[in-house]
Amino acid sequence: MFSLTKKLFTLEEANDLLPYIREELSFLQEAKRSFYNLYQQREQIKRQQPLDEQELFTLECRLEFLELEAQMHITQLISKGVQVKDIDIGLFDFPAMLGGKEILLCWRAGEDAITHYHGLHEGFAGRKRID
Repeated sequence: MFSLTKKLFTLEEANDLLPYIREELSFLQEAKRSFYNLYQQREQIKRQQPLDEQELFTLECRLEFLELEAQMHITQLISKGVQVKDIDIGLFDFPAMLGGKEILLCWRAGEDAITHYHGLHEGFAGRKRID
């Protein structure tokens, strides 16, 4: 069950989550690649005559399982208060307060730590360095 109160992170709390975020991102990116490959296989099977219904069913089950598994991982991240912005580039936001104003601490895959933030409606392009 999700809490109705929004999680606000300190910079330290958000940075402490990065090893977990990196693991989850790795899983989600691999799941996305696997899903794409299985989807391509399914499309090939559908074009074959005669149609191998058992193989088609197996691939569809695997696709559904991958989708459910990925959704479970995303739900876990969201339940921790993390905002998943982009799986492909690995972009995540962490709600926080700065000077009495709500902001989003912003992390992108490849960065060692969270060093930037942006306003709630500015997005990645509006990132500012944390002083």
